[in-house]
Amino acid sequence: MRLALDDDQRALADAVTRLARRRADTLDLRAALASDRGYDDVLWTTLCEQIGAAALAIPEEHGGAGYTVSETLVVLERLGADLTPTPLLGSGVLATQAILAAAGPEHRGRLLPGLAEGRTIGALAWADTRGRWRTDGSDVEARRADGPAAAGPAAGGSADGWRLSGTATLVVDGAEADLLLAVATTPDGVGLFEVAPGAPGAIREPTPALDPTLRFATVHFDDAPATALTTDAAEALERVHDVATVAVTALQVGGAQAALDRTVEHLRTRVQFGRPLGSFQALKHRVADLHVQVESARSMFLAALWAAAAADADPDALRYRAACAKAWCSEAFSTVAAEMVQLHGGIAITWEHDAHLYFKRAHATAQLFGPAGAHRRRLLEYV
Repeated sequence: MRLALDDDQRALADAVTRLARRRADTLDLRAALASDRGYDDVLWTTLCEQIGAAALAIPEEHGGAGYTVSETLVVLERLGADLTPTPLLGSGVLATQAILAAAGPEHRGRLLPGLAEGRTIGALAWADTRGRWRTDGSDVEARRADGPAAAGPAAGGSADGWRLSGTATLVVDGAEADLLLAVATTPDGVGLFEVAPGAPGAIREPTPALDPTLRFATVHFDDAPATALTTDAAEALERVHDVATVAVTALQVGGAQAALDRTVEHLRTRVQFGRPLGSFQALKHRVADLHVQVESARSMFLAALWAAAAADADPDALRYRAACAKAWCSEAFSTVAAEMVQLHGGIAITWEHDAHLYFKRAHATAQLFGPAGAHRRRLLEYV
């Protein structure tokens, strides 16, 4: 397995970095977070139009670029380095991968072109009230509605007569999404459903988060009309969960590398007792340990990235690599972020410095799609 990006992926990563940092000169991170959507919509439009960020993993027949999900992960890693908030995780990974894995050709042709262009923002309501992304169901229940079907999803009706009731939590980008998908337990298993924007009985509440660069919502369904994309989604959800797990590790690796780079730069330029902090041997040892953590995390992530690209041929490899990567990268990023705060000293605990944002991103993503311990338990299946 190759543990490096190819030339095209490196060029893609460089292009994303240049674009995001050039735009940050106009609208910085905190200004983007304070906006109504919580991200820079001009940057998002530019990423979609110039880079094709939302279209990379979507087949060409549905308006996409026809690459694999690994290219999307490369973009996420670069955005994670600067904590750049975008809908790419919620829309470009979760919603898009759920449709690709579970929906039939008719629904793909209807839903994917808007997601590929970035003009449609999708969200997947999945986690239950305990914050678990289960593949055998959720706390939302789906039932057949009595009486004739309504006009269809675009009109707020139930084209095939399904109704959803229950609550989904931790819905990434759920408050502002134009397309709302939901994982729901059916009488025969688990299904994937589409709920029309503004549908009666679907209430979305923004959820305050530890990490302000990630936006979540809680969605309450009360007999909400829905369209079934599939009523047999268990196998598809296994794959979506694994891909989403690797996507989170992309954010973690990018953030860990940036946190380390900023810490090294601080130690090189900050002078104490007449000499740079980085010249003290004890601090050199600590930074060397962090370098090992980051490089190991990157290797884990790249192994999972290539497994995700080949998931059709070997889904078991993806599950194994995703669990390894999430367990390792979660702890590596948390360690580097904590040391970033320690080694920057008092300035790191001020609101104006970015150290606390990296610390919050590290601990928030450590829980997203399962903590390290949960993924180690998954690895026991391979012992």
